[in-house]
Amino acid sequence: MSIVLPAEWAPQAFVQLTWPRPDGDFAENFAAVERTFTALALAIARFEDLLIVCGADIESLRRRLLDAGVRADRLRLHAVPANDVWARDHGPITVFRNGAPVHLDFTFNGWGGKFDARLDDRITRALAADGLLAAPVESLDFVLEGGGIESDGEGTLLTTERCLLAPTRNPQFDKAQIEAKLKAWFGLRRVLWLRHGDLIGDDTDGHIDTIARFCDPHTIAYQACDDARDAHYADLKAMEGELVALRTLDGRPYRLVPLPLPAPIHDANGRRLPAGYPNFLILNGAVLVPTYADANDAVALERLRPCFPGREVIGVDCRALIAQYGSLHCVTMQYPSAPR
Repeated sequence: MSIVLPAEWAPQAFVQLTWPRPDGDFAENFAAVERTFTALALAIARFEDLLIVCGADIESLRRRLLDAGVRADRLRLHAVPANDVWARDHGPITVFRNGAPVHLDFTFNGWGGKFDARLDDRITRALAADGLLAAPVESLDFVLEGGGIESDGEGTLLTTERCLLAPTRNPQFDKAQIEAKLKAWFGLRRVLWLRHGDLIGDDTDGHIDTIARFCDPHTIAYQACDDARDAHYADLKAMEGELVALRTLDGRPYRLVPLPLPAPIHDANGRRLPAGYPNFLILNGAVLVPTYADANDAVALERLRPCFPGREVIGVDCRALIAQYGSLHCVTMQYPSAPR
């Protein structure tokens, strides 16, 4: 059987957003985060269809989005109860078996039990039961988040040991067993593990989508740090060394694209927030990149543009998202199109 875990740049059918709740974790900053989600919806719907999982007041949200200019012909809204907004981690991971899509519904336990995620863990099954997903859904008794893995579409998976080997996820399996399962589920030829790389304030135990991303099968954009005074410096330099040592399937070094680190952003309690630029989303005709009203925003956008020829590279202000320790990629999940 042929199994493929497509890269994010593969053709997409639609993207899912799970809309913030006014009484949820973003309650104190709800107006700002809803503006961010509206900007995301507007940008996504320029290029492809958009499915929004939201609360019961669907028509009010639809009117607000249409008034903001979101294309009506690309917009679907569906009411499903949710704990939070992080669709990358509670959404399904789509594979193709003999060319047919299958949505793998892994267990989501709130990043190792840090937060209540019981409603989020049911979202994919609810969407399937309500006829929103055309492909079959398979639920798996294994904790895995979409933000924890990165595919080149050609059989290579990039991930981190800190996340996938965290004892709060799948303690019954060791590294070799987890790697074997990933290869079987995703049709992989190999798994590349990073030991280093973590953004201060990250709740996910080191999701790969916050630190290193494939731009094509031979290119990796990664979170760099050149300031020896920054608390990230030693760990991100160690990760950089790991990336330099990696080789493509044909034995060549990867083309590495360092992205600058934004100036430190802190919450009201002085906790540093995990702001970074690798948390971008690749769409059919664009790449949406998180920005933070920082001087390095323009640098990150300019470094990413040559990585995505034929795609428009667009910055989206994600300061409201980072206040809850996530960013742009974390709140989106793409659904690939079946290959022709």
